[in-house]
Amino acid sequence: MPHTASHYLAEGPRVGIRHFTYEDGAEFIARARESKDLHQPWLFPPTTDAAYAGYAGRLIEDRSKAGFLVCEKGAGEHDGTIAGFININNIVEGGFQCGALGYGVFAHAAGRGLMREAMGLVVDYAFGPMRLHRLEINAQPGNAASIALARGAGFRLEGFSPNMIYIDGAWRDHERWAITAEMRTTG
Repeated sequence: MPHTASHYLAEGPRVGIRHFTYEDGAEFIARARESKDLHQPWLFPPTTDAAYAGYAGRLIEDRSKAGFLVCEKGAGEHDGTIAGFININNIVEGGFQCGALGYGVFAHAAGRGLMREAMGLVVDYAFGPMRLHRLEINAQPGNAASIALARGAGFRLEGFSPNMIYIDGAWRDHERWAITAEMRTTG
């Protein structure tokens, strides 16, 4: 099932990041289905071929989005296995140079620190080759794992927005976290 990429956009000791492809559909869908209990009620990644095709298509073809698959590295059967994903949505260029992150880990990789490593790679890639200046994360206050990932990656809490995003049939409150290129370079 793993798609072994010969080229990662960036890599760390345990993960590499690469763009989505349509060919990743079967593995992504299987991982999303296995991870339903972990994701819900926070996240609803695609679990059908049609839903994945639409989702991946937007990440591949829309310039205001960039999707990154987090892939495990190492010898053996898990090399290249998709561990999660980090997407940059609502990319605005010009004077703003900003994007909003969305992400999820798959159940087999949860709690292993792979997403923290991958988040660092995506942030560096966004501030490097993508030339963004600011990244934002909107996390529901009860989603402790998402907030811990934002905090661990150096994002700062900037505020609270009631009824901000429509998820799972209701408008949900969100904490707003952000990081700028200067924050990343100064530690």
